Amino acid sequence: MIYRLLALNIDGTLLQTNGRLHKSTKEAIEYVQQKGIYVTLVTSRSFPSARKVAKALKLDSLLVTHRGAYIAGSLEKPILVRRIPEEITYEIVRLLEGFPCQIRLVHEKFALANKSKLNHNMLAKTVFTSGDPVFYSQQFVESLSETIIEEPVTPPKIEIYFEHPEDLVDAQAAISALYDEEISTIVLNDLRLDIVHDGVSKLNGLLYLGERLGINRHEMVVIGDELDDLEMIEAVGLGVAMGNAPAEVKKAADWLTRTNDQQGVTYMVKEHFRKQHPIQFLRKMNLLK
Repeated sequence: MIYRLLALNIDGTLLQTNGRLHKSTKEAIEYVQQKGIYVTLVTSRSFPSARKVAKALKLDSLLVTHRGAYIAGSLEKPILVRRIPEEITYEIVRLLEGFPCQIRLVHEKFALANKSKLNHNMLAKTVFTSGDPVFYSQQFVESLSETIIEEPVTPPKIEIYFEHPEDLVDAQAAISALYDEEISTIVLNDLRLDIVHDGVSKLNGLLYLGERLGINRHEMVVIGDELDDLEMIEAVGLGVAMGNAPAEVKKAADWLTRTNDQQGVTYMVKEHFRKQHPIQFLRKMNLLK
């Protein structure tokens, strides 16, 4: 099979545990691009945050961000935006304010969150080291619901960081019951819940991009490490799980590479893509249209 697109998750895949890109990873991505393969990032991060990583990799491609709700090559010209409506955003915020949690409305130009005393150390670390670049505005307010009454927000994504696992279960059940046909909820771990517009997912975002580029799913390679990457890994031509991925993701993958701290992306690229001729050569030989 000839592969024409490589899709990569960012955290836990491209980035090491310390949040940095290894030199060999940058070289591997450059090598793949030289072969004429389209490289994109598919991430839950905001567009500005993903764009920062893309620039470090010298990528000038369309990026699937906000968990598939925002696809763009530049902030000014998105090709797809799926937002949570103002009224539903407000109602969800009001419901969530009844729980001890951090609520973060993630827009492509800013993030707006409630001030919250976080007793869980790991939770606090997660919230305040979100990976967003310095120029991405992040505002913390006393009352999120009062703020968005005055200035309504239609975010592509809402992130919620709970203090207690049982609160996540209760909140998800309530939100799903009220807005089953309008929004989707994604549980990332015992304390983290994401909310997006109904039908939004990393897979649907990637397939939309593929249709735009004229690349079908069987011509795609996905490398990921998170549970929300599993759907993509199962759907594409070659699904690759990182060595640090959960067992469920590894089981679903066609190929297992090393961990992010062992440069798993580099290892996979060297082992697989060196066997594939450049896309331009394949077209010249009439092996690819």
